[in-house]
Amino acid sequence: MTQTTSKSTLASVLPTLRPPAIKRRHLRKYSWLPDVFRIKGSIISRIIGPVLTVTAFATAVAYANSKGYSFSFANGVVPLLSVVVGLILVFRNGTSYDRYWEGRKCFSTMISNVRNLSRLVWIQAAIPPTDAQPAFAKGKTPTSDVTEHQLRRKKVEILRLCLSFVFAVKHYLRGEDGLHWEDYRGVLPASFTRSDETGYNTMHTTASNSNAATMNNSLVAEFHGSSTDTINRKPDATKRVRPKRSKPNVTSATPLLAGTNRTVEYHPFADEVSMPLPLVIAHEITRILFQFRREGFLETVGPAGTNAMTGLVQSMVDQMSSMERIANTPIPVSYGIHLKQCVTLYLFALPLTLVKELGWSTIPLVTVIAFTFMGIEGIAEEIEMPFGLDAGDLPLDRYCQDLKEEIHYIIERFPDGGEGAHGYDDGEGDD
Repeated sequence: MTQTTSKSTLASVLPTLRPPAIKRRHLRKYSWLPDVFRIKGSIISRIIGPVLTVTAFATAVAYANSKGYSFSFANGVVPLLSVVVGLILVFRNGTSYDRYWEGRKCFSTMISNVRNLSRLVWIQAAIPPTDAQPAFAKGKTPTSDVTEHQLRRKKVEILRLCLSFVFAVKHYLRGEDGLHWEDYRGVLPASFTRSDETGYNTMHTTASNSNAATMNNSLVAEFHGSSTDTINRKPDATKRVRPKRSKPNVTSATPLLAGTNRTVEYHPFADEVSMPLPLVIAHEITRILFQFRREGFLETVGPAGTNAMTGLVQSMVDQMSSMERIANTPIPVSYGIHLKQCVTLYLFALPLTLVKELGWSTIPLVTVIAFTFMGIEGIAEEIEMPFGLDAGDLPLDRYCQDLKEEIHYIIERFPDGGEGAHGYDDGEGDD
């Protein structure tokens, strides 16, 4: 029995005595080699085709030179091109990273505003004091028949709307319209998706909906002078006027809409009613704050506190507009085309200049130079639109999930402002 016990104890202790596994992030402190030989997360997969093309051309030039064909490009051509290409690449890379960093700052500021607004609403929105109004209180304190439980449900709704705003902005920047996305589950309040008060034009789901959609598409095409291909193309954040910005598919995978018998559609005929979902959510948040103020739930903080909350909503919309500007203003196509043309001209002129002196050594040298130049341009192209789904784009899904955990933690564990509230404060402290 003792021997069995000692063996089990030894078996439990041995794993703790094993040396810890050496991981890549630990080796980075002492050497560059883990990243030098890293393929995942690098730009290699994006530029491997163009680099191999330049390598094949350099190989052909070296083979022709070995067969006696002469190439006599002047050595002054390459330095002239290298200066121009270098300046363009520096400007291209700096501009792309500036867009990437600005998108991160705007999204971070928006999350900060949601955190602050959620905290203020959760604490400062409370039932109006029920005791006698003191002499120093100016004006008449409103009364309300709403219970603390009902108010708490309303505060949970506005916190979930604040969270939904961030998720909606993420989808809007990616051109993903509608409410059928999986991450809306447990985030967007069911009362909001079923409400007719949010500015949507709701239509009952019948067999005639397909005919109505076809008629709307044709009318919009006629109104805007566009073709059917333009109407049916994939939406993106640069297309501000769409015939139907949102049409959820009511299926078993969309539990928020499974209990309804209608679909949500936008009016197709005017710019003013083409409303992105984040702005609809911001409108609903502001409307609830106005109701809180009117019914006396923000009486303890007064107009200044209400204005602070409204200012946070305004800042959320401002940050969305800034990110929309980044998404709506790509780097001009002509600039990217000209840069690629200059880099290609430089790389194809390089082996013709070096082959006389280096011979077959021209191939690896040109390959390394092509990898360097094309890699810089590839990185700039990958990060210039930071809200997409590429490996180098901002991890918006992770930011949204982190915020979701924080909001749910507040709702489930933190006491709200209604707990332990006992009317007016006389300003004299505890007796």
